Amino acid sequence: MEAPPPFNLCNPNKKSAIINRSYALLHSIAITSLIFYRLSSFFHSTPSLPLLLAFTSELILSVLWLLSQAFLWRPFTRQTFPERLLQDKNDDELPAIDVFICTADPEKEPPLEVMNTVLSAMAMDYPAEKLSVYVSDDGGCGLTLYAMKEAWEFSRYWVPFCTRFGIKTRCPKLYFSRFDDEFLGQGYEAEKEKIKVQEAESNGKMLEEFNTKNHPAHVEVMQDESHNANGTNQVKMPRLVYVSREKNPSYHHHFKAGALNVLFRVSNMISNSPYILVLDCDMRCNDPTSAKQAMCFHIDPKINSNLAFVQFPQKFHNLSKMDIYDGQLRSTFLVKWPGMDGLQGPMLSGSGFYMKRKALYRDIVQEDTDFTQLKQYLGPSNELVKSLKSAKYNTDVTSRLLEETRFLASCKYEEGTQWGKQVGFLYMSLLEDYFTGFNLHCEGWKSIFCNPPSPAFLGTATTKLNDTLLQGSRWNCGALQVTFSRFSPLIYGLKSRMSLLQRMCYVYLSLQPFYFFPIWCLATIPQLCLLHGIPLYPKVSNSWFMVFSYIFIMSQLKHLEEVLSTGDPIRTWWNEQRIWMMKAIISYTIGMLNAVLKLLGLKEANFVPTNKVADDEQITFYQNGLFNFQASTVVLTPLITLVTLNMICFAAGATRTIVDGSFNAMFGQIFLSFYVLMVQYPLIDGMIFRKDKGRVPTSVTLLSLAISASFLCFGSLIIKS
Repeated sequence: MEAPPPFNLCNPNKKSAIINRSYALLHSIAITSLIFYRLSSFFHSTPSLPLLLAFTSELILSVLWLLSQAFLWRPFTRQTFPERLLQDKNDDELPAIDVFICTADPEKEPPLEVMNTVLSAMAMDYPAEKLSVYVSDDGGCGLTLYAMKEAWEFSRYWVPFCTRFGIKTRCPKLYFSRFDDEFLGQGYEAEKEKIKVQEAESNGKMLEEFNTKNHPAHVEVMQDESHNANGTNQVKMPRLVYVSREKNPSYHHHFKAGALNVLFRVSNMISNSPYILVLDCDMRCNDPTSAKQAMCFHIDPKINSNLAFVQFPQKFHNLSKMDIYDGQLRSTFLVKWPGMDGLQGPMLSGSGFYMKRKALYRDIVQEDTDFTQLKQYLGPSNELVKSLKSAKYNTDVTSRLLEETRFLASCKYEEGTQWGKQVGFLYMSLLEDYFTGFNLHCEGWKSIFCNPPSPAFLGTATTKLNDTLLQGSRWNCGALQVTFSRFSPLIYGLKSRMSLLQRMCYVYLSLQPFYFFPIWCLATIPQLCLLHGIPLYPKVSNSWFMVFSYIFIMSQLKHLEEVLSTGDPIRTWWNEQRIWMMKAIISYTIGMLNAVLKLLGLKEANFVPTNKVADDEQITFYQNGLFNFQASTVVLTPLITLVTLNMICFAAGATRTIVDGSFNAMFGQIFLSFYVLMVQYPLIDGMIFRKDKGRVPTSVTLLSLAISASFLCFGSLIIKS
């Protein structure tokens, strides 16, 4: 008998692998030569402090480059066949899915946007009775609860409408935005409910908010009672559950990971689905078949035994053609994650992943595990422990069951348990996804990266420089919290079941914030030495100069090759150079400082949601490819200071070189300073030429000029001494 066709295919990208490995070999030889040159020169003469700093920077960049090659060693692409899944299994045989959606601040995450995400999830092309949507409202906001009730009422029309007419775009906002006011629609109910969604926001604003830091647990279940009672309702509906966990200033709430664990426990009592989809509140379901695509992997008998999660890329609906802030995260989702997919699988990425519930229990839940022992791990709820042995879907949510869920959402419940330590989404780091995924991979679980032609989910990218850099600082702080702990991939990964290359990927992400040191050094030290005529690089006439030139040129060409191979234009290469420098100067530096302060106990961890609201002026700047420099002084001053410093040193240093004829010896430093200025030209434009509201404030320019002058004076004293 012929074997049935597979649900998915895995294709190694051999061409990319050959290019990447050839480049890695040649680049390794060049880096080794550079290190040999530096060390041999140290034997001939005592190195100066600037030379030692430059060499240290080159060593750090070399180590991070070496680690990053693990992402490129074995890239994979995958293809799914959901239609084969339906041929092999009927709707009743598909596993149930719980959808977790987290929101925290109704001002930064408008309830109307959350409603659209909820409705797109409820309308997925999946058996409705197999779907349950859980919304975590960490702000305890009455407006959000009201919006969820309106979303439920709207869904009674919207879900049947999408199913009946085979609607592909199942986010109401995106669907209705295509039509003019005279749109008559394919159903009166849908147009009628469009108005209802808009009314929810305007009416809801009049509701008072709870105290976001001190409020009781609240769980509310919205489901089709008539269907549950007698089964006469022909249209089956997903269940919608609103959860606001208890907040008390006396307890640590562990940010998003804590909210997800509450949803994990509550859903265990109500639907107990074997798989979980986690979404950010703005990450709408764009392709309604994403659940079936994920199941093409999860129910594949060849790989499902140790498959923890299927990760989809995060893509965004509001990206401009210029994408000046690298909102698409191209390098992560089009280069690094496909590379990890050829190893043990991509890292957990916060949103857009289908997780196996069993994986979050680790090895705790076994057939022979004692009931008392389970309570020690999972807490005092007998009902929760009983639910582990049952796949029961509670169609009748009683008052007693609701009371139990409120108990599970209380502050005290996790005291003395293993939640966040060995069970559920792990705490200790602001980057709960990275830390949880790392532990799963250490325990031998695998993951898969699924990047279909049509985006499975579409979110909202940041459109402001300030938000982009501060978001990056939070991510890097979370990664460093893991690096500075006993779970550091540098040491903890040695005891794990991860391969060497997979471990290198995690080590790279954990050490990535250390880019801050070489970037700060290379943006200041060679320039200061240029001002005083002190060479740090070989003369152009020296054969060793070719080694430095080769490393720089080939790095740029490899980056350009990656950009072009992923279908992006050349300007993406240049934009990524710029925003990477900015992130290294601001995001990596602030992330490092925050992590060190938290390690020393001088600062508490805090999580500030990214602002999903953008005004018209901000959007106009972004769409036109103009940087919006309406940013905090802490973010803007270091950037302007470094550009100002490079402008002064380039002008004065180049003039000095022409006068004394030392171009041959100083070319490397002249070029480096010129390169920094060209890449960061938008900062110069914002300081000098722009007159709009998005320009660099004069106060920041003057402050940066004063800091640059102070640095040059202080640096000159050190060099001369």
